[in-house]
Amino acid sequence: MKALILQENPDEKLAIADVPTPTPQAGEVLVKVHCAALNHRDQWCRVNKYPNIRYPSILGSDACGTVAQVGEGVNNLWVGKRVLLNPNVGWGDNLAYPDYNYTILGMPTNGTLAEYVCLPAHRAVPVPDHLTDEEAAAIPLAGLTAYRAVFTKGEVKEGDNVLVTGIGGGVAQFTMLFAKAKGAKVFVTSGDDAKLERIKALGADFGVNYKSEGWEKALQKQVPLGFNAIIDGSGGEAFGSLAKMLTLGGNMVVYGTTAGTPSPLNLPRLFFAQASIKGSTMGNDQEFMEMVQFIAQHQIKPIVSSVRPFDEVISAFDEMDAGKQFGKLVITL
Repeated sequence: MKALILQENPDEKLAIADVPTPTPQAGEVLVKVHCAALNHRDQWCRVNKYPNIRYPSILGSDACGTVAQVGEGVNNLWVGKRVLLNPNVGWGDNLAYPDYNYTILGMPTNGTLAEYVCLPAHRAVPVPDHLTDEEAAAIPLAGLTAYRAVFTKGEVKEGDNVLVTGIGGGVAQFTMLFAKAKGAKVFVTSGDDAKLERIKALGADFGVNYKSEGWEKALQKQVPLGFNAIIDGSGGEAFGSLAKMLTLGGNMVVYGTTAGTPSPLNLPRLFFAQASIKGSTMGNDQEFMEMVQFIAQHQIKPIVSSVRPFDEVISAFDEMDAGKQFGKLVITL
């Protein structure tokens, strides 16, 4: 089969190569991948900014495909089923946080950027009927991270005011879609006016360019009493200003630091407001199933930036590295 290999080559870490097709062992399924999607962790592996990198490896955490074969002990009724893949590997029994040996499909375990992938049968989940293969492939990693951030950590409910930063990213976009489906009012930030206009056309209630002068006051004017939840994947210089925008008992959920080291916090403002700052990333298996059900119930469709064939996959990495995408980058196999 063809697969995208992360190789220890200083000139180009990515290469499409022919590798043996895996054989499902007891309890496993072999999935014929129709579509896979990229995540920033794939690019971080490419540039050696991810922990415990193993060479050679097949990257990719997101996919939609059809079960082609089952291993011993797996019901044959799975064969032919259209599935998306839960990228969790060894979360464990504690719903609050993962085990120390927790990893994510695609590093160090071989991932989804290949014609076939083998994994335990309980990692395969039927695709909601309203989704295309391309849309389904866009969901797993970013969707799970957003679902936990919005509902488990952010405790978002109908009628809440929610602020989502960096709306060009996949997690941020799922956050907006999930919060809107719950009945919240969603405010967003971006450094790109075009992205703000696009996300408002898709349902966001208000957007502000964080590069513009007075962006904080523009948000505070919209929600004078502060936000019930702020979902932030950026950190950086704006972090302290954002934290001051929490309402009484509000939750700020942090899942990334793409803008660098966070600025200082006004701690009295935080504790007098009885507000909370919570770290979050990925989610447990129960949340993954709840997320898929939520997407099916509300007929949510992920935002897809582009779809391209497997032989153009490296160009998708380059686009992601440049930050040009709006939505998920999907690869067909």
